[in-house]
Amino acid sequence: METKLIRIAELAKEDPQLKFTSLAHLLDHEFLKSCHQELPSNKATGTNGTTKEDYSEKVDENLTDLITRMKTKSYQPVPVRRTYIPKEKNKKRPLGIPEHEDKIVQKGMAKILNTIYESDFLDCSFGFRPSRNCHDALKILNVYIEERKISYIVDVDIKGFFDNVDHHWMMKFLEHRIADPSFLRIIGRFLKGGYMEQGKYFKTDRGTPQGGIISPILANIYLHYVLDLWFEVHVKKHCKGQAYLVRYADDFVCCFQYKNEAEQFYDVLKLRLAKFNLEIAENKTKIIPFGRFATSNCKDKGISKPPIFDFLGFTHYCGKSKQGKFRVKRKTSKKKMQAKLKESKEWFKTNRHQNMVELIDRLRRSLNGYYNYYCITDNTNNVAKFVREIVKQFFKWMNRRSQRKSFTWEKFHLLLRKFPLPKPKVKVNIYDLRDHISYIL
Repeated sequence: METKLIRIAELAKEDPQLKFTSLAHLLDHEFLKSCHQELPSNKATGTNGTTKEDYSEKVDENLTDLITRMKTKSYQPVPVRRTYIPKEKNKKRPLGIPEHEDKIVQKGMAKILNTIYESDFLDCSFGFRPSRNCHDALKILNVYIEERKISYIVDVDIKGFFDNVDHHWMMKFLEHRIADPSFLRIIGRFLKGGYMEQGKYFKTDRGTPQGGIISPILANIYLHYVLDLWFEVHVKKHCKGQAYLVRYADDFVCCFQYKNEAEQFYDVLKLRLAKFNLEIAENKTKIIPFGRFATSNCKDKGISKPPIFDFLGFTHYCGKSKQGKFRVKRKTSKKKMQAKLKESKEWFKTNRHQNMVELIDRLRRSLNGYYNYYCITDNTNNVAKFVREIVKQFFKWMNRRSQRKSFTWEKFHLLLRKFPLPKPKVKVNIYDLRDHISYIL
């Protein structure tokens, strides 16, 4: 199967107009079995509650039956199980958890779609793509603002993107590259499969459920046509100054040299998104002066300092290097830090009676994960503040393991000396562009 996928990738790259007419047959027994094995265990189950272990008991029989249903066009995905995860400000984000069998099919189809479209996607897109991540997007954005003639940022938020993907347009976009009706039929059924919540079935006439394995690649395809290509082919061509787009999934910022072109783009973007049944969250979208000349321009207008903007969990602000040169600096977004502290508080509260050594081990692993993302250039001091708050929470809830307070600060610090927590240090150098120079040439 790897050989077939490599060949598909080669054909897709050689001919951007090529339509693939035979893809469904690739979802054979061997390929689907490998997809089943790659899926993680102990994950949330779908509507029927089938686990990977349950499916593995008769995996060959189950896959044979699945393939037969796909060939006879009778395969119908089970409605996803609707669940919610916490979001900032007491809001919740809806997730759709597919059945294990549907996860297998989605895994296989996502691999095929990624193989076809990877050569089509533009360099401005970073989300859910091989060898690209959030830090790469931040690095390239840093280059655009610090080294190019950028003076204005359009910080855009699409209102409920995953809930409002238009199914008709989604299928039309897929048809640019795929002409296999069987393959497209299965995708259509995933989109319209509906969801179960509190024992009731709800239809879905738009959107793609967050939580589905196939959703990220579908989102990238949708925004590739709606936003990326349009920006590259039309917006940039009509700009006299420099203009750049950096997108991670549905989160993106646009950089402009001239204010009037940033304002024109904002107006036209609203019309562009409306064409595809999307809209801007206007209370979260803004045009701000930002860049090398932003500080002096703000002072001329009597403003003490340039505005800030958030992107990928970091607040970006104008600063200076030790040599006094302009630099973009980043710190953890206040919203993200508060949400993480709230999550940590609930975890300490729930697990405070566990074995102390196990608690510290779990805390260490959690902090290391946090460091891997947030410990980037200029942000270690902010991360250190976060760690201090975590330590205070730890002390507070360990003292609530019983009616009497068993810890003093002295005893608590002795414990941390015996079982030290990892200290924050830079994990990602925002100026390390060795692997990404091709994006910005």
